[in-house]
Amino acid sequence: MELTTTLTSQNVQNAIREVGINPNYWYSVAWANQIKPGQILPVKIWQQSIAVYRTPTGQLHALENACPHKGVELHKGIVQDEYLACPYHGWQFDGAGKCVGIPYFPPEQKLPCAQVRTYPIQEKYKLIWIFPGDPALATTCQPPDMPEFDHPDWFMVPVSARMKSHFSICNENTMDVFHGFLHQNLQGWFDPVLKRLQETENTVCAEYDVSYKGRMAQWLGLSDRADQVTRRTISVQYRYPHYYSSLEGVSNLYLMRLPIGLTESRSFALFFFKIPLPQWFRKLFDPLLSTILERFVFMQFLNQDIEMMESEQQTYLANPQRRYVEVNPAIIAIQRLIRRQFQLLETYEAGTDSEETGT
Repeated sequence: MELTTTLTSQNVQNAIREVGINPNYWYSVAWANQIKPGQILPVKIWQQSIAVYRTPTGQLHALENACPHKGVELHKGIVQDEYLACPYHGWQFDGAGKCVGIPYFPPEQKLPCAQVRTYPIQEKYKLIWIFPGDPALATTCQPPDMPEFDHPDWFMVPVSARMKSHFSICNENTMDVFHGFLHQNLQGWFDPVLKRLQETENTVCAEYDVSYKGRMAQWLGLSDRADQVTRRTISVQYRYPHYYSSLEGVSNLYLMRLPIGLTESRSFALFFFKIPLPQWFRKLFDPLLSTILERFVFMQFLNQDIEMMESEQQTYLANPQRRYVEVNPAIIAIQRLIRRQFQLLETYEAGTDSEETGT
């Protein structure tokens, strides 16, 4: 559905700052290199604590981070062969969450019927993905497709961040191209104009015209000369629960959102650029160049954003009844989509409960 791009005043419904997620999607929870064979990593997806471990053979598993014996966090335990052992009494659980061993039980004694919830998990694009919803739905969708990944024409920069704010605040920041004013000291974009806005059941797509100028813009291929202004069109797409953004073939961005709780979120972003450098140079210096861009370019922008998002969250917590006014229709569309996806979950769960009770 095509929406108007007129900037008009609308009231914000504060309930958006407490709405939950639709868990029936794949969420990225960590970089794949964070978990070596034999290691365990605790992660959290919307208040669900999960222990992710990699076996000595490299297999990934995700279990609820609570032992069914005493409730001790399983990520504090150890990996023993293909199993995860609780740190308290050494109870062992396999990748299916079944208790397969208790060290103080004699071999002939039957093990208790102790089961840990498991989560579908996969490794893709150097990220670890978990499906926290109904496991039966895990095959109905997949992580975002990234054709630029491992393509020789594209240079990739991974960036991650943690924000002490609700995921709706983070999502609005990503869609809100009008906040270029915040980044003016970093030679960011300016003079944004919302050109087009579309909304579907699970997407919001916006196109903005923006201006660039300066040495950084020239080096990244956004501007032909550092001393002249260049207009570009940026497309920002919120494909629930993640983002895709494109800047006229010069750069593409995939931003994966991880809602952790009411006041905490994470992001895992993969930036792709067509940097005008010889292939031999890139083969030698790609890792160094990626680190430089992450620390001294992207994190400079992101740190400014994080400060604003966390300030917004703290103001809301201090007075949840405070009224706010929004003028960007793309932000209102984002809020509608987030509420709609959460309502889909409630509808799905109600239908599942009816099937189980036969009502």
